[in-house]
This record gives sequence, C-alpha cells and structure tokens, in this order.
Amino acid sequence: MQVPILAAIFGGALRDFLIWNWFLNEIASTLIVRRYFGIDMEDSVQIRCTRCKNVFRDRAKRLQNGYSRQCPSCEIVLFFDEDSHDSNIKRAMRTARRARKELRESEDVSTRRTAGVPRQYGGRSASNARGTEEADDD
Repeated sequence: MQVPILAAIFGGALRDFLIWNWFLNEIASTLIVRRYFGIDMEDSVQIRCTRCKNVFRDRAKRLQNGYSRQCPSCEIVLFFDEDSHDSNIKRAMRTARRARKELRESEDVSTRRTAGVPRQYGGRSASNARGTEEADDD
C-alpha cells in the first residue's frame, strides 16, 4: 500500500502511472490483463520456493506433473505435482493450468479469424521462359 500513498503525494501523469503500475502488479493477474486490456503477456508463472521463500518464474508449458526445477537462489530441487502438500507448488500448478488454457483459447480465436479470410493466389505470374530464342537475340 506504499505506492498509493506515494501517488497521492505526486500529481498528474506520474501519479496516474504509479497507480496504474500498482494496479497491474498487485491486483490484476496476467490472465485478466490479457483478456480485458489486450496486452500480450508472457506465458510464465511465478513460483515461490518452499525453502528460501524467493520468487522466480518458469514457463507454464513446463509446469506439469513430474517436472522438477532448481531454485535459482538456494538450489533446492522443487518437484511439481498437483497432489503436492506444499501450497506454493499447488498455487503454481493451478496458475500454470489456467495460463495454458488461456493460451489455447487465444490460439483458437486467432486460427478461427485467419480461417475465415479467403486466400488469394500469390504464385508466379505468366512470364517468358528462360532460354527462348527471343531472349537470345543479342
């Protein structure tokens, strides 16, 4: 809540920027931002380490049952499983599942849009073939 206090001190565009930035970071999830604001976000998910409580990111496509990854700061190996007892792992798996679903839906929408557009012929136009007698007049 420090950013809204700082935003109240500053005026005008800087205040609006600080409030908007705080809103995107604290309140709006990446899925909401992608859907309602049309901003194309990365397909990464935040993961909180169980040992050092440090937060890092990994791609949502990788986070599936059986995946393991080392924490970049404390180098403990984290095993990702939806049936894990750790709430940090469960939250990361849930967020990754939602992100993969959103990616599939956005890809389906884009393929449907392009499928409705008729194709135009983009091949070669009729031209003189190489090696004809008309070209060898020199």
